[in-house]
Amino acid sequence: MSDLIANIVGTGAALCSIASFAPQMIKIWKDRDASSVSLKTYSLTVTCFILWVVYGVLTTAWPIVFANGCALVMATGVLFMKWRFDISDKA
Repeated sequence: MSDLIANIVGTGAALCSIASFAPQMIKIWKDRDASSVSLKTYSLTVTCFILWVVYGVLTTAWPIVFANGCALVMATGVLFMKWRFDISDKA
């Protein structure tokens, strides 16, 4: 029974981590404005997710790889839009 509870908690945590980036991405995309996003914070966040994915691969913890890989994609999307919309503002 404890494995089931651990898997439920882990799945919930993974879904929350992944979904937490969606509102920010949607707002940036709709407004075409990422000025309120911290470049340093999202750079660090992306770096953290990369390290978690590497850790998961090295320890063969595939749920860690999958969850953090998905969150990495979302955080990288925010970082990309920050770069894209900041560049277009300067042009």
